Amino acid sequence: MTSTDSARDSVAASRSDSAAALSTDARSGARHPDAPGPATDSRRFYPQLEGMRALAAIGVLTTHVAFQTSAVEIPVLGPVLGRLDLAVALFFGLSGFLLWRPWVDAAHRGAGHPPVRRYLRHRVVRIWPAYVVVVALVLLLLPEAQGADLDVWLANLTLTQVFVPLTLTAGLTQMWSLSVEIAFYALLPLIGLALLQLRGRRVGARIPVLLMLGALSLGWAWVGTSLPVADGVETKNWVFGHLPWFVAGLILAEVAGVLDTGAARGRWMTLAMRLSANRSLMFGLLVVAYGLACTRLAGPTGLGDVTNIEFATKMILGGLCGYALLAPLVCNAGPFRFLTSRVMLALGRWSYGIFIWHIAILAVVFPLFGIVPFNGNTVLVWVITLGLTVGISAASYAFIEEPARHWLRNRETRRRNRAAGDSVSSDSASPGSSASQADQNTSQPVISTAINAGS
Repeated sequence: MTSTDSARDSVAASRSDSAAALSTDARSGARHPDAPGPATDSRRFYPQLEGMRALAAIGVLTTHVAFQTSAVEIPVLGPVLGRLDLAVALFFGLSGFLLWRPWVDAAHRGAGHPPVRRYLRHRVVRIWPAYVVVVALVLLLLPEAQGADLDVWLANLTLTQVFVPLTLTAGLTQMWSLSVEIAFYALLPLIGLALLQLRGRRVGARIPVLLMLGALSLGWAWVGTSLPVADGVETKNWVFGHLPWFVAGLILAEVAGVLDTGAARGRWMTLAMRLSANRSLMFGLLVVAYGLACTRLAGPTGLGDVTNIEFATKMILGGLCGYALLAPLVCNAGPFRFLTSRVMLALGRWSYGIFIWHIAILAVVFPLFGIVPFNGNTVLVWVITLGLTVGISAASYAFIEEPARHWLRNRETRRRNRAAGDSVSSDSASPGSSASQADQNTSQPVISTAINAGS
């Protein structure tokens, strides 16, 4: 899932890009078309979201442990544990919020849009390196997954398993949601370009449009079930059906954009920000929405058929839960001591690894410790699985995820440096360049600052 590491990188890189663009164009009196205006990039890093991501990852792990130890059958507590699958809604809301913020910032500036190719590069480098390692090890070493055919390999390596029948395999069954997230990554720039005209004075129309998009997507269950797809393909697991969970994050990003830029606030936006910042109100909304989701209104909390209306209800309640958890963290000044503690920040950094590794580790825990599946021992299995998963996820982050991100950052920094050097050389060779020597000298600290920020 999307890491706030990438959000931190995005903020730093966009600011360094803007500074470099301004320093390069200052000599000609022109402003780079993609550089911000007088109000520079207003996005900020939210460390509390890192801690919340850790809780989401542990929630997903917990619901899978509860299912495989039959804890979901316990009266009252069982549905609560089983419905922790709504942690996926929190993941999707986080992704929507973090990835939509650059588009919101550009809309408030009234010019340009985030570079799509750079965005896609970062998504690929963030997701695939560690994921490919997990897929290869599971399909090669996990007994229940060995002997997979070419379709299973290709579908899992390309994260298209929700479109290819019977390719969700042991040790990787949770990856359906990562497949949905990848589809959202591809869809987000299209949404951003479609809303490109809603900027400047028209930026207030963006939230109603996004609400309409979320409402329309609630009908996907009926559309998807009418499609002529192959047996074994569940169309409810396509991105269109889960858009309400992402839209919750998109709307919160729009609210945060108004807060961070100091843009004019209408009556309804002021009310929305006040309600979103109210911790008690949002907690109450969370309790009510989650409690309803634990009933049959949102379908079974374990295995079982989900009707179209139950699926749509689950999407609504999941979106409300995601928004209720995230809004106070974004709209409230804090403090958030637990979520920003060293332990939670570390778990947040490792949360993607926790998500992609935990099912395979859970599959190994049962035979390794002589525990019979679906026969209790929930707490013991949870402790062992969490401990092993955190350790492996920390290693995955240190040896796979972080080196991949550093490689991409260094590559982009070198490209920016070369571009800045080429621009300086071109300006030096142009007529009248000697008259601009003072400007060149004063621009060097700006360029250095931009390079350091990008590093």
